[in-house]
Amino acid sequence: MVGLLSPIVLWAKEPVRPNILWITIEDTSPHFLGCYGNSDAKTPNIDELADKGVRFTRAFATGAVCSSSRSTIVTGLYTGQLGTGNHRSKYEIPKEIRGFPALLREAGYYTTNNKKLDYNIANMKPFVADAWNESSGQAGWWGRGKDQPFFAVFNFMSSHQSRTMTNPWNWYEHFVLEKLGEQNRIGPGEFEMPPFYRDTPEMRKYMSRVYNSLSYTDQQVGELLGRLKKDGLMENTIIFFYADHGEGIPRGKCNPVALGYRVPFIVWAPDKYRHLLPWKNDSVASELVSFVDLAPTVLSLGGLEKPEYMPGRAIMGDNRENSPELVYASRNRIDESPGLARSVTDGRFIYTRIFMPHLPELKYQKYADVSDIVKQIRLDYRKGHLNPIQSGMLEKRPIEVLYDLENDPWEINNLAQDARYESVLQKFRAALKSQIEDIKDVHFLPESVMLKRAEGSNIYRMRQNRELNPIKTLYSAASLVGREDSMKKQFELLKHPDAAVRYWASLGLKNQELPVESKKEIEEVLENENAPEVRIELSSILYNRWKCPKGFNVLSDMAVSENLIISNQALQAILYLSDFSEFIPIAKKVLYLNKDRSGGLSYEVKCGAEMILFKSGNHPLNYAHFKKWMN
Repeated sequence: MVGLLSPIVLWAKEPVRPNILWITIEDTSPHFLGCYGNSDAKTPNIDELADKGVRFTRAFATGAVCSSSRSTIVTGLYTGQLGTGNHRSKYEIPKEIRGFPALLREAGYYTTNNKKLDYNIANMKPFVADAWNESSGQAGWWGRGKDQPFFAVFNFMSSHQSRTMTNPWNWYEHFVLEKLGEQNRIGPGEFEMPPFYRDTPEMRKYMSRVYNSLSYTDQQVGELLGRLKKDGLMENTIIFFYADHGEGIPRGKCNPVALGYRVPFIVWAPDKYRHLLPWKNDSVASELVSFVDLAPTVLSLGGLEKPEYMPGRAIMGDNRENSPELVYASRNRIDESPGLARSVTDGRFIYTRIFMPHLPELKYQKYADVSDIVKQIRLDYRKGHLNPIQSGMLEKRPIEVLYDLENDPWEINNLAQDARYESVLQKFRAALKSQIEDIKDVHFLPESVMLKRAEGSNIYRMRQNRELNPIKTLYSAASLVGREDSMKKQFELLKHPDAAVRYWASLGLKNQELPVESKKEIEEVLENENAPEVRIELSSILYNRWKCPKGFNVLSDMAVSENLIISNQALQAILYLSDFSEFIPIAKKVLYLNKDRSGGLSYEVKCGAEMILFKSGNHPLNYAHFKKWMN
């Protein structure tokens, strides 16, 4: 490996280096493509690329939503190292951590991005200018110099969640369905329904959007490959095709299971460069691939070594490294929706530890809840129409899930309570703990605490300070959440000097069946607690269990906090109370604050307040804030 700023070119005699084309599509799981065995799908161009190239069956994103995944893709680092795991948080990263295309550019490549960025970092303008010769809706290989190799990225939005579920049906008809000829459309009765959805005409109608959005995406992929061929570049270009995370449907994207992480991944190489791939074209590769591997791989194909800070491996090229036994993924806050889960997989089994089990899989999130499909699922649940499998996504979760992806591709049967898999569980638990501690996963600090402790530096560096980020102690406290035998220890941890540890203790108690005598003890702790992150969780316990006025007062005060992260945390705590009717005036007050604050409300705070009012029947959800996506 080499230092941060000095990539080493490995070509001995300046041979012609390969062009590299990345085709990235949005929000897609392998389950819905023909080349991965779905005979109902209409994806002939993608299928042909897979038939003639290498199709990977065990490729996983590091995150279940776009900005956290793309942060890893462009930097080669885990979000737990950079602090970029919270969706669209835009926090500063060190200047020496560059977008990896910058290294290719310095080595003579022409680098273009068309056009999505969404890297989830601050100071995007200089970062993007450093990485790309051009990043725009017109960018492509056609701007390069004579005989100059290129690295070109094309991002297709047509399979995005906005197309598959969020935007209104009439928008989808105009921008997706009408773009397809009749022969390329998939009707509501022409596919297998996932078993976690109720099989009704309404749900089939909504689910057909997935298939048609992918059919349209496939059409666009074919057009791009046609242009590459027309320009006479196929025999000099290595082609990658993959999705940025799992399918944009309820229980897919945003969820810490394989349907949120696992992606289609295909590589094709012309004869000239097949020696750089350890597999033959027209083959299937079962080795593990993680998004931390993408940057090292492209650098390797371009004749460069990866920077020493990158934890991933080159899966092909002269610097290829062997496949690991396990790869890792994570889920953090997504928009206003809280959550923290960590996953590990060996390709067959996927294990997830859920650190906020009081929150269901299908969390309240405005961007999802405006959709027809989510409204239908919630309606069917209220009417008692869902079976136990289908209703599970709306109820409290277990703290551990283990799925066998070979025998249970829809992840229906949780094996975590099956004694026959105890050795698998122990292996994954130990591996996950080791990974979290090794990378010093900074997201075990509450977001507001993480930012405060990084003041004057950046999150990447701060996390390496054991006093500021005592990851072993934090993980120990977090691992008690959801364990019935840990109540005594959690009360003890409420006295810990570190507010982040006390936060995990309070979350742990939130997931306990507390005896009535606990009320007084929690009130006494709250009286002396200064950390707002802890005060919110303790107050939500007091109000939810005993309608304690002190809990109401604290939550109300925190909801209108000038610290918008704290405000959102309080609103989310209110949203999941068994009865939050008393807080409806507070939610309305939060929305009115937009007129009084010079910076306005954050998107997350606004959505949190609106979801409280929507859930209570006091506010309709609308599509106005989606206009920026409609292009």
